[in-house]
Amino acid sequence: MPAQAAAAPSSPSRAAAASGAGYWHTDGRRILDAQNQPVRMAGVNWFGFETANYVAHGLWSRDYRSMIDQMKTLGYNTIRLPYSDDIFKGTQPNGITYANGLNTDLQGLNSLQVMDKIVDYAGSVGLKVVLDRHRPDSSAQSALWYTSAVPETTWIADLEALAARYQGNTAVIGIDLHNEPHDPACWGCGDTSTDWRLAAERAGNAVLSVNPSLLIFVEGVQTVNGQSNWWGGNLAGVATAPVRLSVANRIVYSAHDYATSVAQQPWFNDPSFPANMPAIWDKNWGYIFKQNIAPVWLGEFGTTLQSTVDQKWLAALVDYLRPTSTYGADSFNWTFWSWNPDSGDTGGILKDDWQTVDTVKDGYLAGIKAPGFAGGGGGGGGDTTAPSTPTGLAVTGTTASSVALSWNASTDDTGVAGYEVYRGTAKVGQVTGTSFTDPGLTAGTRYDYAVRARDAAGNTSPASASVTATTAGTGGGSSGCKATYKVSSDWGSGFNADITVTNTGSSTTKSWQVTWEWPGNQTISAMWNASYSQVGRSVTASNADHNGAIAAGASTGFGFGAAPGGAGTPVLSCRAG
Repeated sequence: MPAQAAAAPSSPSRAAAASGAGYWHTDGRRILDAQNQPVRMAGVNWFGFETANYVAHGLWSRDYRSMIDQMKTLGYNTIRLPYSDDIFKGTQPNGITYANGLNTDLQGLNSLQVMDKIVDYAGSVGLKVVLDRHRPDSSAQSALWYTSAVPETTWIADLEALAARYQGNTAVIGIDLHNEPHDPACWGCGDTSTDWRLAAERAGNAVLSVNPSLLIFVEGVQTVNGQSNWWGGNLAGVATAPVRLSVANRIVYSAHDYATSVAQQPWFNDPSFPANMPAIWDKNWGYIFKQNIAPVWLGEFGTTLQSTVDQKWLAALVDYLRPTSTYGADSFNWTFWSWNPDSGDTGGILKDDWQTVDTVKDGYLAGIKAPGFAGGGGGGGGDTTAPSTPTGLAVTGTTASSVALSWNASTDDTGVAGYEVYRGTAKVGQVTGTSFTDPGLTAGTRYDYAVRARDAAGNTSPASASVTATTAGTGGGSSGCKATYKVSSDWGSGFNADITVTNTGSSTTKSWQVTWEWPGNQTISAMWNASYSQVGRSVTASNADHNGAIAAGASTGFGFGAAPGGAGTPVLSCRAG
């Protein structure tokens, strides 16, 4: 499994980081802040309030502020916070630890009061929150927005209560009215008991009657005109029956999309996959953005990334959502499912220890992350000054399996809290001092490193100048290898390719490395079964942990997604260790 590995991500400019102030509104397909600056939501789902714990998960092992700080440090700027209507019954959260000084200010609070704390802290450090009515109660998801136990009147009353509760707190920029409506929910059929479009109008207008400044997020359904998609992922009905709200420029349409780790779908078996996917996304929800009808927010998408199909799906989807470096905020908005590792069919950005980052998943998303927003609940304030860029990064020693680094200390107006060390774009360490040793590496292999400084408010410096280190040793004693290149799909704006590496030596390799130079301005967005770095047009791909050993005469392979298409076949060089 790959971790993206180009240059370490740079810090957004202070001017860009100041966007997001106040309440937001829409203008065609864009979301604008109170100063009419365009913003891009790029975040994570942090679930738990909708479960029988009645609180965001993971607080049994982490402080909630530490969790939010880590989200910000990784470059996420929005939290989608699912809940059920149970939390309006005075529920007491369970699954929070108070040991060792963690979460002490949450003791004795009910679920809504804990939500207040999470919202306030997220806003203070520059993250926005979308509240997601995920379920009527904590027991299960519902196809419709109401059940016999939780009628529509309760649903709307609770939405109004949330709108009133966070009135004036611009950390909460909107409400997702109901999660994943699906059959028998319809769009535009006119039956008030099943027409989700009409229900969304009733609920959205009720919210706006309490706080006319909120954004109203409306998901799709499952089936429109006999054509089915993911639950909540079919917005084809918007073309002829848009949601009509009492306040202009408040609607944001939201889709969900998943890979095979959630469920098999016919489009994954199409011979042209993944080149067929953009047309499917266009039909179901992408057209709303592309025709400038309204902003589109991909509220959920995720995968375990265990299969090659899922890896190709995510690479293609990230490309479809439009890289921030190319399009800025004129892009699809998104929140990845999920931050939590305990989502059974997708896993999360965090691994099972609730601390370690899955650098593979996080790496896929690097190109579509976006600058954070103004702190202090969206109205400015707080520390927004980043530390100075670390200088003097140097390799102080190498072994066959490790690289030692050191650098000069950075400065900051309130003090440097620590340093983040990157191998390519994969963050491999976080230290408070100015030295770090990266263990567990492959002998005779080149690695690129950079360092960023971080202060207590979560501001991070630009990346240092990078350095290159090559571990000692020669590996397996093989004399060489060859690599062959094949484009598996090319849809113009991007393409996928597969590379086969064959051991041409007389003994088993321990490692291998393939290098090439693009003939044009192609950029890799994701790679599977290898790690890589790209500097300008030059690409270096190195084996993953599981496929460095190739028997004499045998082969292994890896693949990647890149853009734009039409790259032709580059000349490959292969070196085995």
